Amino acid sequence: MKPAIAPIGLDYLADALVVAGHDVRLLDLCFTNSLEDDIAAACRSFAPHAVGLTVRNTDDCYFSGQAFFLPEIKRIFDLLRQHTDAPVVLGGVGFSIMPAAVMGFCSADFGIAGEGEVAFVEFLNSLQRRRAWETVPNLLFRENGVVRQNRAEPVDLSRLPARRRTFVDNRRYFAAGGQAGFESKRGCAMPCVYCAEPMAKGRVTRLMPPAAVAAELAALVAQGVDHFHTCDSEFNLPAGHAREVCRAIIQAGLGEKVRWYAYCAPKPFDGEMAALFKRAGCAGIDFGADSGNDAMLGRLGRPFRACDLADTARICREHGLRFMYDLLLGGPGETRESLRESITLMRRLEPDCVGLSIGMRVYDGTAAAQFVRDEGEPEASPNLHGATRGNSNFLKPVFYIAPTLGREIVAIVRELVAGDTRFFLPEVSSDNANYNYNDNTALVQAIAAGARGAYWDILNKMGKPGTN
Repeated sequence: MKPAIAPIGLDYLADALVVAGHDVRLLDLCFTNSLEDDIAAACRSFAPHAVGLTVRNTDDCYFSGQAFFLPEIKRIFDLLRQHTDAPVVLGGVGFSIMPAAVMGFCSADFGIAGEGEVAFVEFLNSLQRRRAWETVPNLLFRENGVVRQNRAEPVDLSRLPARRRTFVDNRRYFAAGGQAGFESKRGCAMPCVYCAEPMAKGRVTRLMPPAAVAAELAALVAQGVDHFHTCDSEFNLPAGHAREVCRAIIQAGLGEKVRWYAYCAPKPFDGEMAALFKRAGCAGIDFGADSGNDAMLGRLGRPFRACDLADTARICREHGLRFMYDLLLGGPGETRESLRESITLMRRLEPDCVGLSIGMRVYDGTAAAQFVRDEGEPEASPNLHGATRGNSNFLKPVFYIAPTLGREIVAIVRELVAGDTRFFLPEVSSDNANYNYNDNTALVQAIAAGARGAYWDILNKMGKPGTN
């Protein structure tokens, strides 16, 4: 994907492996000119006892793009199998959303669903001592041709080693990607019907010690990185922890040295929180609004209403915070009128920009997937769009669009937006309005020219969208 995003999960994982006494090498294929040559050279020079292969995304989650990434992941997997006899273990957030399905697609023998810092160490211990795989938490493995999955064990984040080493070339990624990620928590207990985050990271929220978050940022600043984005599903949940993280950043003297952006829920969010965000170096907030229609918000499982969006807009303006709203259009019950209500509300609230996503990406295991199946056979459903045939587990991208709208929704939304450049249109395009972060030429060029920060803010400052 371009712009390039540093794989922070591999930074976290490598630290845990080294602390456990393992010799670790990172083969980063993001900037490779030849997959096969680099894989062959790495396997020849290092002769690994085990290989971990991360799957960050299975697709671009974009209705107008529908790029499916797993064929390329399988190609990498097959090349590794050609050049080493070591077991190859799949992992990463993308893998963890649908682990058994991804294992089947790649014909893999092992995978770790969820966190790997403890599980991968335990896997290596079992490998060395020739112990049974049943003791390894989060592990998927084949037994008599059947994929089995061990119990999931959430990690106590306070016991993880600090992200201090430089396995990932964060400076290079910063030059190519314009920002770096960091976590303050893992897991999400929100009831959103469409979201795969709880499956990938757990439904129990676990918190990083605030001082450890600040120390991680300081270590990255020392590597030449000063613009960041939270990798939490919603940074301000729980609110008390978000405030403490901000206080730790301020106490560490980083508030004037860093600029960071956050994904946040529209509620809770108040003036005290906004002031702390600002003092701690926050440059902008992406609120997951989903809709401006209260009935739609209820159907999507969102615990806030349109009036809460108005509060966030007022508070952000009062404290000089740039902000945007992300809308998810076309879900169950969506109509032309509810679309109009959402677009009208966005215009009235005047955020810096608005992201428009068309269609609800269906992930197996979510309430949305159950809803789709309750409607009837997915292959025959006129409300599903994308790879509907031979894809009963929704591994390939499939999108639900309400029957009153269908594929006309793109034209309807374009008509409602009526050229307002604050809106990222839900289509693939070569101009700055393209909201797909997969191979986005405008963003790549802007970052190469020195732009830094969240991608919506970079595009906004380029003049489109966001030119009022």
